[in-house]
Amino acid sequence: MIIKEVRARIIKDSRNEPTIEVSVNNQKASSPSGKSKGKHETPSYNFSLDWNVNVINKLKIPFEINSFNDLSKIESLIKKKFNLKDAKQFGANALFALESAILKALAKENKKELWQVINPNAKKFPIPVGNAIGGGLHSAKFKKHPVFQEFLLIPNEKSFKDNVKSMQDNYKTLKLILNTKQVNDEGALQCSLNDEEILEILSNLTNTRIGIDVASSSFFKNGIYNYKDKQLDREAQIHYMNSLINDYDLFYLEDPLNEEDFLGFSKIVKKHLIIGDDLTTTNIRRLKKAIKMKSINAMIIKPNQNGSLFEVAKIFKICKKHKIKTIISHRSGETLDNALADYAFAFQADFIKTGIATKWREVKLNRLIDIEKSLK
Repeated sequence: MIIKEVRARIIKDSRNEPTIEVSVNNQKASSPSGKSKGKHETPSYNFSLDWNVNVINKLKIPFEINSFNDLSKIESLIKKKFNLKDAKQFGANALFALESAILKALAKENKKELWQVINPNAKKFPIPVGNAIGGGLHSAKFKKHPVFQEFLLIPNEKSFKDNVKSMQDNYKTLKLILNTKQVNDEGALQCSLNDEEILEILSNLTNTRIGIDVASSSFFKNGIYNYKDKQLDREAQIHYMNSLINDYDLFYLEDPLNEEDFLGFSKIVKKHLIIGDDLTTTNIRRLKKAIKMKSINAMIIKPNQNGSLFEVAKIFKICKKHKIKTIISHRSGETLDNALADYAFAFQADFIKTGIATKWREVKLNRLIDIEKSLK
């Protein structure tokens, strides 16, 4: 495929904040934006969003790409042109949107689905992970909110479509129980209950497993985890996390300790999923350290947090080799681009974290339902 035209522009995400959209041969792709960012994730842009938009619009064309692996050519071109040590220094959001648009154009050129140009043999569908009740940084605009950032539903039905229905039904039930219509940045229900009161409610739901994104780095300072009603040191936090796993049979526990504490993560009971997000930041070097120290048995993978889809593919391979479960994830500031669903299927992710409600989340879920239907 010859890339004949590349264009970039600024659009607004679901938080009405600016992000980047790139068009390649009239195929558009956009990047989401995170609010809760790990200290070690790749910067979203090089100098600024405006800079990235301007330089993408000045990229010299045409050039050729014929397969997913040819993304390495694009990265080499960018690295050389802008004198970078690594193509990701171009900016994770900008590089991701550019590569995603290229793959969409390649798919159209070859009359294939996006997932097919990456992995035409994909068969397994991911299990959805839905943020049902919100807290932490995602709910900062509300005066009263839980400390933990996300309270999650993980269904366990036979098909992806049935998993989505189960998740959405429980979301509706929670809306009635909490008697609220308020939602946060991710469409998660907003309430003033404390963390354990919410876990008690979730534990009584039917046909679902439950989890939390603690996002502990967001309330960790000077060696102390600062809750609204208590302060815990490292050992006390480890004990508290392990007690929550046992008391509520948590299936999913994300970032239970601060983003530098690889050793502390290793002391969390691996009864089910212990997940690195801020700890690993979709970064190969930090993933390898987490594996070596036995910190995690699951990992959040955010394509726009890394930038390079070529490297994201490597991360999935490393995780598979070391039996680390993979959870491909949206961001709090989303767009209507549904490509995340195709990447989840193509890379054979174990789970996809998209949220449950609002059009920005539902478009990813509906895309996977459509893929599943097309293969029956």
